[in-house]
Amino acid sequence: MNPDIRWTNRSPSDICEALVARGFYVWPQTVRRILQEDLDLGLRQACKIETTCHYPDRNAQFEYIAELRERFHDCGRPVLSIDTKKKEKLGDFYRPGAAWTDGFVTAPDHDFPSQATGKLTPYGVYDVGANQGFMLLSTGADTAELACEAVRQWWCRVGQYNYRPRPREILLLCDCGGSNSYRQYLFKQELKHLAMRLKMTIRVAHYPPGCSKYNPIEHRMFCHVSRSLRGVILDRLETAAHYIGQTRTLTGLKVLAEKARQIYVKAQKATTEFLERMPIFFDKNRPELNYWATPCEY
Repeated sequence: MNPDIRWTNRSPSDICEALVARGFYVWPQTVRRILQEDLDLGLRQACKIETTCHYPDRNAQFEYIAELRERFHDCGRPVLSIDTKKKEKLGDFYRPGAAWTDGFVTAPDHDFPSQATGKLTPYGVYDVGANQGFMLLSTGADTAELACEAVRQWWCRVGQYNYRPRPREILLLCDCGGSNSYRQYLFKQELKHLAMRLKMTIRVAHYPPGCSKYNPIEHRMFCHVSRSLRGVILDRLETAAHYIGQTRTLTGLKVLAEKARQIYVKAQKATTEFLERMPIFFDKNRPELNYWATPCEY
């Protein structure tokens, strides 16, 4: 708390009661006017702007990402923002939000995880240039294999029809944690396999640690998907796919949702052959955050 800031979380009515106890009789409206006009106070919430993860080249990485985005856009190549959305329990669980209805929508009075029929792991792919989204819905774990499969499914379902002639390179923007962590060799191995399957170079640029909220998918797609799911009881995976697929905005955003064909599990590791050969090319600038995989065999 900043000691130079004057503040109180007591309401004008509470302040009036305290003043009356000391012999001062005043109306709450008067207290409110004194707070606003005489003391220049206003109702404000705490702003979450203080950085907790201090990455030395934070600003330089943002500038480099902006340069990459501009370069790819000018060449007509895809710029994809990827990340995992918040996991959800499947079952008759209460969800916040209201919907127009002619009757009561009921849900259990307690949400016990043991009563869930499964869990929903939605992995999102957002095409920054086309303003279109894709989500691969899985009931398994959040893994590097799921992340790369989501990108592959995006290309098969959407990308190959939007980008003609076929681009030689794709740019992936992602944060530093989760299944697409910059520390995971498994993610790099799956990227190599993805590049070989798509026969394209896959370039990756991570946002600095603690900067995941600046990833475009967070504020340009996930917020609208959450709006589409408000008040919806996610009893089945098909229900989630249906309502996520209804996501639309006035600026043209459309989201396609698909169910994953397999259940992904954790405890997977990169192979010894991959670690020994390391067929990943690292950038000279902040190589831990910037690298690419080519479609060449290794």
